[in-house]
Amino acid sequence: MKLYFLGTGSSYPTKKRGVSAAALQLDDGSVWLFDCGEGTQIQVQKVTVSRQRINKIFITHLHGDHLFGLPGLLCTISSQIGMSKEELEAKGTPVVDLYGPQGLRRFVYTSLSLSRSPLQFKYRIHELVPVKDQYLENWDEWDVDHSAPSVTHPSELPGSLICPDEDSDGNVHWKLFDDDNWYAVAGWIHHRVPSFGFVLNEKSRPGTLDKNKLMELGLPPGPAYGQLKKGKSVTTEDGKLITPDMAVGSTIPGKTLVILGDTSDASPLAHLVSSNDRGCDVVVHEATFDESLKEKAAEFGHSTSSQAAEFAKSINAKMLILNHFSQRYGRVSEESQNEETVAILEQEAKKALEGTSVHIKCAEDLFTYEIPRTSREVSK
Repeated sequence: MKLYFLGTGSSYPTKKRGVSAAALQLDDGSVWLFDCGEGTQIQVQKVTVSRQRINKIFITHLHGDHLFGLPGLLCTISSQIGMSKEELEAKGTPVVDLYGPQGLRRFVYTSLSLSRSPLQFKYRIHELVPVKDQYLENWDEWDVDHSAPSVTHPSELPGSLICPDEDSDGNVHWKLFDDDNWYAVAGWIHHRVPSFGFVLNEKSRPGTLDKNKLMELGLPPGPAYGQLKKGKSVTTEDGKLITPDMAVGSTIPGKTLVILGDTSDASPLAHLVSSNDRGCDVVVHEATFDESLKEKAAEFGHSTSSQAAEFAKSINAKMLILNHFSQRYGRVSEESQNEETVAILEQEAKKALEGTSVHIKCAEDLFTYEIPRTSREVSK
């Protein structure tokens, strides 16, 4: 799996950086997109990611630097599918699932409908219903309708309204999906508007078959190998019982990824990872300001790099990747005496992480992080 950082700046795009967007390319080639700020459809052309393979889009919150690129990207995906109506009917129309806060469906419908934008694929929107703690005290001073429209876009399929589940300790989370390979949930984090973080848990996989041992046990290649991989015992032609533990390697644990939206405090989400005995393989956390601007960060609902480091420690993260930098910080590659760079943010985070095994990286636009594979050891 690879994480491509398409935009790493905050507020607005500049010559130095685009705004928030990251793409996760899975091992099967499919792509999940996290946020879609202005210019994302241009940035994604600069990396080896196929826009036609995007089948899930996660929006952390409804601020423009995380959202304004979405209508354009959807239209670009549609225009580049390159199949006729007959081909789409024969092969099956692609479907893209979108996840985000309540109000996302109204935004997408209004943008696509007012511009009369047809799509060659179908989409579903799954809206997360925020909890009371996510709203600021003056929330009702701005009268905005976040409810879903009563009509649908011609390419829209029925989605879902996801309400939070509460555990016995009063912690809440939103269940997004649970399939053969992934279990995904969302948690809330502090910001000026309802903002979410996404916790992606890859499911464990069966170990590797020791084919030489199976041959020694008298079992030639065939369908029985697949049964053993599924955890089922098989019998050879001469009546010998072969159980999975005799020739299948140790289970390969999956990866856990945490990708956060803007936040001044991500602790309400921590329980979703701290309860996971395998910890967190990578966490993507904003670091808008350095520690000298801590008060400004809090005022606007953002974090410093040191605060991001503290959160990474709290969830036993192996890798912390910082992004969403204020445009006041230049790129390290452009360091000069007259400009601060993100190096100051990385240095502060490293100081906060002294004595831990957490690795750290400040992402720049088009930076690619390849998530290390778990080794496949065959049982003896």
